[in-house]
Amino acid sequence: MAAVTDIPPNSIDKHDAGLRSVHTSNLPDLLDQLGITLLVTTYQAGKLVMLRSEAGVLNTHFRSFDQPMGLAVDADRIAIGTAMQVHEFRNIPAACDRVQSSHRHDACFLPRVTHQTGDIDVHEMAWVQNELVFVNTRFSCLAKRSGTYNFVPVWRPSFITQNVPDDCCHLNGMAVRDGNVRYVTALGDSNEPSGWRANKKDGGVLIDVQSNEIAARGLSMPHSPRWHDGKLWLLNSGSGSFGTIDLASGRYEPLLTLPGFTRGLSFYGPLAFIGLSQVRETAVFAGIPIAELPMEQRCCGVWVVNLQTANVIAFVKFEDTVQEIFAVEVLPGSRYPELVNEDRELIAGTYELPDTTLPCNS
Repeated sequence: MAAVTDIPPNSIDKHDAGLRSVHTSNLPDLLDQLGITLLVTTYQAGKLVMLRSEAGVLNTHFRSFDQPMGLAVDADRIAIGTAMQVHEFRNIPAACDRVQSSHRHDACFLPRVTHQTGDIDVHEMAWVQNELVFVNTRFSCLAKRSGTYNFVPVWRPSFITQNVPDDCCHLNGMAVRDGNVRYVTALGDSNEPSGWRANKKDGGVLIDVQSNEIAARGLSMPHSPRWHDGKLWLLNSGSGSFGTIDLASGRYEPLLTLPGFTRGLSFYGPLAFIGLSQVRETAVFAGIPIAELPMEQRCCGVWVVNLQTANVIAFVKFEDTVQEIFAVEVLPGSRYPELVNEDRELIAGTYELPDTTLPCNS
């Protein structure tokens, strides 16, 4: 990867005015050098955004979903949690030639499974030992899909006494370590309905799933815990900061503060891709430090941070319609993918079968 040290002047994406964005001119080349695409969900605007490099320009490609939030991503599959469903897509490379586009696609994700969860406020998701695990925020638990039930609870914090849809602690993020979910974040440790709201400014906690003990307290609306390069990172969203947790002491150590409500985090080598939201003027966000900034100073987009220098090296900033980000995930090994969720003709006429069932030439 070529070293990038300075932020060049912004360039403007030519999209519908309501979905307009500006970005540093080095971002498309950075994505191209890394061979990746960034996937971003915004439940507020009802979109999955695919940030792709196209001939030196950032291509912001939008797909519509009903309040998309959590994402689980690897090279061959994508899962998206929405208002009442979890959708799973698979990469079908042979379908790339059937997509009408001025640019050659190197991956094409088609729908495979839609699971009905009900209104459980799905937050972060991940494949764990080939099963999709998701944060069920309304029921304050981690859960899995089921062929019989809306979901099957697999873990809940020790202070939550029963499986009821009361959003007691606003469980929201999870970190996978050594192949298992190891840490989760919550906005409080309450067992009362919506009890987390009473002390959202600094009542946030990090919980060790293995021991079911609170590993860190005093956080401001924490989100997106991640185990990366031997450290536990998270976003202290209420303060707009990004940093690590010293697991021995439970102390949060900020690396830098960004101009927005930090939520959505993914890594690629020494780079962190961090989502920022403007946050609305509502009771949910009232009283937290980032909400004290004037609205015009709060940004919505994805910021790229070099972990080795603690510097912002690139960003894309959304304007107008898109004001809040939930998830940011790196899609590795694909510079220009497509995800198809509304092209009925393409979905109806594309088939994937086991190799053993296909005719062979003799």
